[in-house]
Amino acid sequence: MKKTKHKKIRTSTSRKIFNVCNITLLTLAALSCFLPLMYVIAVSLSGKAFVQAGEVTFWPKGFSTVAYEYLLTKKVFWDAFFMSVKVTALGTTINLVMVMMTAYPLSKTSDRLTGRGVYAWYFFFTMLIGGGLIPTYVLVSQLGLRDTIWALVLPGALPIFNTVLMINFFRQIPIELEDTARIDGAGPMKILWSIYVPLSKPAVATIALFCMVGHWNGWFSGMIYMTSPEKRPLQTYLRSVVIQMDMSQFIGDDYSLLQLLSDDTLKCAQILVAMIPILCVYPFMQKYFVKGIVLGGVKG
Repeated sequence: MKKTKHKKIRTSTSRKIFNVCNITLLTLAALSCFLPLMYVIAVSLSGKAFVQAGEVTFWPKGFSTVAYEYLLTKKVFWDAFFMSVKVTALGTTINLVMVMMTAYPLSKTSDRLTGRGVYAWYFFFTMLIGGGLIPTYVLVSQLGLRDTIWALVLPGALPIFNTVLMINFFRQIPIELEDTARIDGAGPMKILWSIYVPLSKPAVATIALFCMVGHWNGWFSGMIYMTSPEKRPLQTYLRSVVIQMDMSQFIGDDYSLLQLLSDDTLKCAQILVAMIPILCVYPFMQKYFVKGIVLGGVKG
């Protein structure tokens, strides 16, 4: 058999220039994200003298793990860390349940849900107009939620942007599946959790990732609603250390270790440890992420 020769497709000069510019811009964007992380890692593992002299760039100098040894003994940091873990787990669970139960009926057509347009606009307006910080604070206070974990998760229990993604994803599911389940006697809740949710893993994973990152990185709610230092989430704690330079966090600590540390080394170590949980989640969500965004962003 004769081998078929495939002609090479010639790439125009303008296409080559576009590819070069595109690769260059994407490389610069990647470096702008990666190099700051490398700097934080390098500073957290460098000796005090090198850090204070400003000699550390993207590789540790005077390798030292004192910052992490000290961090293991720092109770206030771990209290804040596990508070963020609880907030993220509880908040993400509430967000997913609320999003599913809101998106399912709104994904129906008007002939299946009377007044669907009114309900849809009701939720959509909340993306454009907020209640304001002071009314929200007064409401949370009057409900007795201040200084409790509920103040950190309930005000944002239903993220509307994520709901819109889920509505569009639910519209991709054939309506015949629901009709068949109804004939077999399944109710709306059974159909939602047994048919729609299992078929929506990409969208669920994408929304779960958005919610987890949002709760883990949230610091403002902890600053205004939490009065007890031990109940503040990790990002609120880091803000007090990194931005406000709150040295009261170090009272009563091991000064033999503190003498071997610079402020920057300790700050970078805490920032790096705070990043690890979310970085560990991404590999498990990556295969669903792009598909969830594409299908959820296309109107069915």
